[in-house]
Amino acid sequence: MSSIAAYYNGKTVLITGATGFMGKVLIEKLLRSSPDVEAVYILVRPKAGQSMQERVANMVKSKVFDRVREDCPNFQEKIKPINSELTQPNLAISTKDSQELLSRVNIVFHCAATVRFDEPLKHALLLNVMGTQQLLLLARQMQKLEAFIHISTAYANCNRRNIDEVIYPPPVETKKLCDLVEWMDESIIQEITPKLIGDWPNTYTYTKALAEYLVQQQKEHFNIAIIRPSIVGASWHEPFPGWIDNFNGASGMIIAAGKGILQTVKVNHDAVADLIPVDVVINLTLAAGWYTAVHRPKSMLVYNCTTGGINPFCWGEIGYHVISTFKRNPLEQAFRIPRAQTTSNYLINQYWIAVSHKAPAMLYDLYMRLTGRKPRMMKIFNRLHKSMMLLEYFTCQSWEWSSDNMNMLMAQLSPEDRRLFNFDVRQLHWSEYIENYCIGAKKYLLNEDMSGIPAAKQHLRKASSTLRH
Repeated sequence: MSSIAAYYNGKTVLITGATGFMGKVLIEKLLRSSPDVEAVYILVRPKAGQSMQERVANMVKSKVFDRVREDCPNFQEKIKPINSELTQPNLAISTKDSQELLSRVNIVFHCAATVRFDEPLKHALLLNVMGTQQLLLLARQMQKLEAFIHISTAYANCNRRNIDEVIYPPPVETKKLCDLVEWMDESIIQEITPKLIGDWPNTYTYTKALAEYLVQQQKEHFNIAIIRPSIVGASWHEPFPGWIDNFNGASGMIIAAGKGILQTVKVNHDAVADLIPVDVVINLTLAAGWYTAVHRPKSMLVYNCTTGGINPFCWGEIGYHVISTFKRNPLEQAFRIPRAQTTSNYLINQYWIAVSHKAPAMLYDLYMRLTGRKPRMMKIFNRLHKSMMLLEYFTCQSWEWSSDNMNMLMAQLSPEDRRLFNFDVRQLHWSEYIENYCIGAKKYLLNEDMSGIPAAKQHLRKASSTLRH
């Protein structure tokens, strides 16, 4: 029997960020591996005109739950949504709900965060720092809490080259910074943001570094662990290979390349692309939850959940595999044949942007205008260039992460646990993973059927000959 699966049976779990990409995979794995889990409370806010109930109803319809739906058709009965807002005092949880959580919750998984790189500093602080602080205050009052697991990012300390599994001192006193932005005008905050974040590349990594320090300050009060995943990508095996449901990080780049839109990328060929499959992160997270609660390590453990130091793969190699996969399995209605010019030189990259992005976009938009349709290609390219600029910091350099705690945890697992909660990235076969990632993006993100490949190939031939002429 798996010790980890057995541990969660009968337990009450609280998950923040449950409607996000990682949150859904966490809920799915928990319900599938520990079907007798008592309850999974999730903090949800109404969003985009949808009530909390509607958001949860939509979430459980997701394809990610297909496997657990087969084993346990009533799985959603275990999911208990709580109306909440991370940016509000006391998380805006009602007194009744709050009392229920305080008397029942055994484990907290804090996955909620804004992952937008260009999030205005005030909002990033509210969500990633103040939200974490509010949740820690709630956790301190939980009568049956056994473990608090905080999901951070391997890039929280990306202003360092070598990153150990420790919490580094914060760049500023968090409380003073939050007080400062509280009363300051948005435009002034925006102006001083570059000064405040210093050598961090964006508000996301900066606020995640501050949140880690806040979490560490509570280590006297309960058992805590911090998980630091690198660039979270499509699943490796679970619930099925290549599952992905958002355009963040590498996924947007992969689709843009497959569509033939993105043809030049500023990357360092030999820089390590520290992708980590989402199911690896979730398996490590559940294993760390079990270990933290049962073994109660003397010090708070930080787990660098990365691939670069164990099984490195470079950006240049990823580009090659993405292009060759999409040539074999093209996306429908692609703009042109997938190709990739990669360079780390700014001027060469600018030249290729002008030649292979801007010029074709202007010609295409002119053709659209002449045929009485709305031009859209230039708009698409401008959006693409903006997101590519935000990613450049990560595609042009490498980091070294130590992973001693990850290895220690693996050594603690029984053979059965290692099989069921596999986070051993030494076994990851990169070319196969990238192929599944591309096909997963086609199937799950773009809802394209594999039976449409012959038609997609024909469309590509037509599109390329049109562009040539």
